Amino acid sequence: MSRRVVRQSKFRHVFGQPVKADQMYEDIRVSKVTWDSSFCAVNPKFLAIISGGGGAFIVLPLAKTGRVDKNHPLVTGHTAPVLDIDWCPHNDNVIASASEDTTVMVWQIPDYVPVRNITEPVVTLEGHSKRVGIISWHPTARNVLLSAGCDNLVILWNVGTGEMLLVLEDMHTDLIYNVGWNHGGSCPASAALGTHRGPGMLTPGTHRGPGM
Repeated sequence: MSRRVVRQSKFRHVFGQPVKADQMYEDIRVSKVTWDSSFCAVNPKFLAIISGGGGAFIVLPLAKTGRVDKNHPLVTGHTAPVLDIDWCPHNDNVIASASEDTTVMVWQIPDYVPVRNITEPVVTLEGHSKRVGIISWHPTARNVLLSAGCDNLVILWNVGTGEMLLVLEDMHTDLIYNVGWNHGGSCPASAALGTHRGPGMLTPGTHRGPGM
């Protein structure tokens, strides 16, 4: 007669403890836009969350948790809802935002909490004809940003000058759901569902740009 062996789990008796109220953020109004996004981004200094209504998002310092004032200043400059945000990996005070208004904006966030809304971006990137749902900074090259929109375009930007370095028009025939980079930044990739071509990948040597 065989005997059943039960494998011991290392996590069977591990229990979590909820954080205290002064260690979390409360009363944040999160966007209800129906878009496949994480709606938040964090770096060593700040937490950014796409807030409900309008083209705005909120930036909170990690050093100050607790209840968020309903009048806390917002980062607002888009004329339609923000769909994606991404912190620059080379500067903890720089964040990019993508919006339904077809633009990408790059913002400088001060170390102090501003008195009023931040309304002036460092640069506005215009090149998409439909809403922009995905943005991703280059992991190693400074001032290089990738964006993907509902016009099925993937655009590589020079944020320092605001110019388009590369426009990929024929990678996908359907909505792009994600973009990303390999570790060294030499190969960006994009993925779309419902397209006969499947995931698209830009390989080194096919096109040339910063860090490629």
